[in-house]
Amino acid sequence: MSGPLLKVENLTKHYGVGAGFLKKKIPVVRAVEDVSFSVEPGETLCIVGESGCGKSTVARLLMRLVEPTAGRVLIDGTDIAGLTKGAMRSWRRRMQMVFQDPYSSLNPRLTAGQIITEPVENFERLNRNQRQALAAELLGKVGMSPEMMHRLPSELSGGQRQRLGIARALALKPALIIADEAVSALDVSVQAQILNLLMDLQQQMGIAYIFISHDLSVVEHIGHRVAVMYLGRIVELAPRAALFAKPVHPYTEALIASAPVPDPTRVRHETPLDGEVPSPLNPPSGCAFHPRCPLAMERCRIEMPPLVPLADGRIVACHVRAPMSEQPAQPQGALLTA
Repeated sequence: MSGPLLKVENLTKHYGVGAGFLKKKIPVVRAVEDVSFSVEPGETLCIVGESGCGKSTVARLLMRLVEPTAGRVLIDGTDIAGLTKGAMRSWRRRMQMVFQDPYSSLNPRLTAGQIITEPVENFERLNRNQRQALAAELLGKVGMSPEMMHRLPSELSGGQRQRLGIARALALKPALIIADEAVSALDVSVQAQILNLLMDLQQQMGIAYIFISHDLSVVEHIGHRVAVMYLGRIVELAPRAALFAKPVHPYTEALIASAPVPDPTRVRHETPLDGEVPSPLNPPSGCAFHPRCPLAMERCRIEMPPLVPLADGRIVACHVRAPMSEQPAQPQGALLTA
């Protein structure tokens, strides 16, 4: 099948705060605002940004764990954002998720083997031998001994639990796995093992990943493309090498400059990013980054910059670094799949 595996168009999520008949207007938290991107089969798209920028909300919207306020989520060309729960059931096999906390995302009452086979038994009947064979196969894929299928999550280490979470995600043979901070709770040595495991599985099975992280060194290791989010919006989306070699948006530049470098002799000359992320309950007018941006001009305070395609294949939302050309702007979905 041609075309992207996943296509997200103008995805938006607002949360109302408070209620009551005396309130003429209910305040709204703009968690995700007008987000568009696509993911090809076998590709890894990383989403980065500070805490509170909307990364995890995007993941939950894609999985339909929360309902979108607006926008479309297309898997193989079908918009799943508007499907009923019954119609959505069959599409669950195409997408799975690996959560940030490898312990709280596992049922403590089930053994590792039961955790792995439970998703499959939601769709088909398995006898005892089939369950054990499936559990042993998937545990082997993630580098664990088949004997561990009889252990409870409390009897496993953090790295083993995360491997178990990956094995559970693989059980339905999904085309896309969404990994939300999947290695952030692990030791550095275990992180490397899990990242290499994910990359090996991608090569073997052709799985696409959406990898959400705040660790830029991890993103640089595993990603093919990187989307940078700020206050619910994508401000830059670029191939990994281009983004790390020459970031265009001032926020991307500040993120990369602030990342720790494992070289004690290196002296930093970059100016650290001042201030904090504004509240999504009351975002700034114009470009949301302008209160912290050293390049901000008057237009940035008034007008929201659109995502503009650049010659090297990236898209950027910045009046200063990526001003609009004389050509008419394209919709975000067209920019990302052109």
